Amino acid sequence: MENKNVPLKISRLAAALAITTSLISASAALAEETIKVGVLHSLSGTMAISETTLKDAMLMLIEEQNKKGGLLGKKLEPVVVDPASDWPLFAEKARELIDVNKVSAVFGAWTSVSRKSVLPVFEELNSILFYPVQYEGEESQRNVFYTGAAPNQQAIPAVDYLMAEEEVERWVLAGTDYVYPRTTNKILEAYLKAKGVAAEDIMINYTPFGHSDWQTIVSDVKAFGAAGKKTAVVSTINGDANVPFYKELANQGIKAEDIPVVAFSVGEEELAGLDTAPLVGHLAAWNYFQSVESDANASFIEAWKAYTKDPARVTNDPMEAHYIGFNMWVKAVEKAGTTDADAVIDALIGVAVPNLTGGYSAMMPNHHITKPVLIGEIQDDGQFDVVYETAGLVPGDAWSDFLPDSAKLISDWRAPLSCGNFNTETKTCGGKGE
Repeated sequence: MENKNVPLKISRLAAALAITTSLISASAALAEETIKVGVLHSLSGTMAISETTLKDAMLMLIEEQNKKGGLLGKKLEPVVVDPASDWPLFAEKARELIDVNKVSAVFGAWTSVSRKSVLPVFEELNSILFYPVQYEGEESQRNVFYTGAAPNQQAIPAVDYLMAEEEVERWVLAGTDYVYPRTTNKILEAYLKAKGVAAEDIMINYTPFGHSDWQTIVSDVKAFGAAGKKTAVVSTINGDANVPFYKELANQGIKAEDIPVVAFSVGEEELAGLDTAPLVGHLAAWNYFQSVESDANASFIEAWKAYTKDPARVTNDPMEAHYIGFNMWVKAVEKAGTTDADAVIDALIGVAVPNLTGGYSAMMPNHHITKPVLIGEIQDDGQFDVVYETAGLVPGDAWSDFLPDSAKLISDWRAPLSCGNFNTETKTCGGKGE
């Protein structure tokens, strides 16, 4: 028997499908109204001491850009995740940002092991990572833009300074046990030996993340420095282990005039958790300090304190790296007229934006930037007095000139080369640029 209700049911089903389709379309349209920006920084665990402030800095930069009208006529929407100082979790969170949240670019990571963890994800999903921290070099990946210092923009100038100004002859290379300190110290050891430093005048020590018992190690450093030659510590110690390390230096009476320490991972944020009085005179090598006098820096500090509603909050070098990288990304997206990764990657090369020291930093074909190099002396207020600055900007070198296998490599992501590790002897590209 004919069911007279069938046309009615079909009509209702069609109406329901139309409503569902309309809702999906409306949801998609809403999603397209914003450009999502990923923030991938540890907000818990051993690296939270350093990374939390970078998350805050990114949120401020995004808010300021939205006040200017956003980007390509759309508002920017931050998507924040916490990889919790867990290196494999960085890869999972990066995939979540790109694949699930559909971010157009990601700003994040601190340690090199976290960056190495996410590299395959960014390559596979063809997204963009801006990495804001000094690192060991020996890498140039198409999907990564390195806005922190390469060794020739931090480690090598720091050693040169100590040799020239402090007449240092014995060297303690102290680091956290992972890829950045080990590779940086491999470069520094080769550099020191090339400068005529004997093997017995180089002491190398590694400790785990979060290491807290420094008594024996600092005693060994003290003994090593008692051999009658001027001694310095070059520190690649990362994260919250710096707090007990510097406390133990003070406990054992090691002063800057006796054995100066130059740090590559201690800035204003880390010093905020320390009694700095006993550390006055120790050094750090960066490309920016809060104490730098420039109009751009004064404006940035004012904006930062207003955003955080905390006049005691400090700025630091990796924050400036995010400031540079974010503004480069904005300029490249505007130049490309799209957030499409391939178009933006191509557009980024050659982009120049103001840095906070009063000049401009440019993105080079090897995906590293030009930066000044500064060495600062710790003051009792937790700030740094700049005691040395390069005359001009130093281009970041992806591959060290002091390691035999790296010295013959160059990186240039422009066509026709489009290679991160081109061997100038064999005239071949090694692959991914790692």
